Amino acid sequence: MPELPDLTVVKEYLQRNIVGQTIVSAEMVRPTVLRDLTGEGLAEALVGRRFTGVERHGKLLILTLDDGARYLVINPMLAGRIQHVRPQVKRRKRTYIVLFLSDGKEVRYTDARSMGKFYITDDPELVPGLQELGPDALDLDLTLDAFVQRMKRYRAQIKGLLCRQSFVAGIGNAYADEILFRAGIYPFRKCTSLSDEEMERIYWAMREVLTEALGVVRERMGDDIGREEEIRDFLQVHRKGGQPCPVCGTPISEITAQRRITSFCRKCQPGSLVRV
Repeated sequence: MPELPDLTVVKEYLQRNIVGQTIVSAEMVRPTVLRDLTGEGLAEALVGRRFTGVERHGKLLILTLDDGARYLVINPMLAGRIQHVRPQVKRRKRTYIVLFLSDGKEVRYTDARSMGKFYITDDPELVPGLQELGPDALDLDLTLDAFVQRMKRYRAQIKGLLCRQSFVAGIGNAYADEILFRAGIYPFRKCTSLSDEEMERIYWAMREVLTEALGVVRERMGDDIGREEEIRDFLQVHRKGGQPCPVCGTPISEITAQRRITSFCRKCQPGSLVRV
């Protein structure tokens, strides 16, 4: 699943390469992912419009057309990808939407899992879930005090809370594991059991892990924004079950709970197994 570092790099690429381009034609290869909130149809809603901005909020990409007259909001879910390629590049089997741009290239939305959503709207606030998103995990306005006060509202397990987009937006399963490893916090701890000092450690770990990861992903992804595999090999514990912990050497544990794999070090992140 693309998370904050991956989608930030995609956003930066699109800002550099499609802003200023006009959509000259549009093709709906498969209708499954399209959510046309204008009711006009893909081509009618988009052809002739010019990209004027690209933003990211959490795990959503928001592409502005005609200075806010229309928007594309893309929720890639588990496997959605955006390609910006020349027409001669072979289409992937699971290509859903193709936008033909005035620079001669195409923007393609592909999705190997067919779970993502491609919204066309005149008002991004109409996109389901967008209004419920919490502050972005790297938003400068999300101060330590604000983070701690938000966390104190919840009784959930800390791993699940970090993945909850209404708490903070942009973190998924992979980076939640990395943040809690960096902070030395057992992933199944209840938020109500965390001290203020532990919450502070989680906050700074979140900032550090995501910022460092963004630098790595930016360098290694480059312009290959449509790559199907996320860059995850540099992570310290996520999906590294059985390998030695990079800090203490203890084999990394993996538990499948609540439909997600959680990776952690039992020595660096001590805690008691609980029913999950």
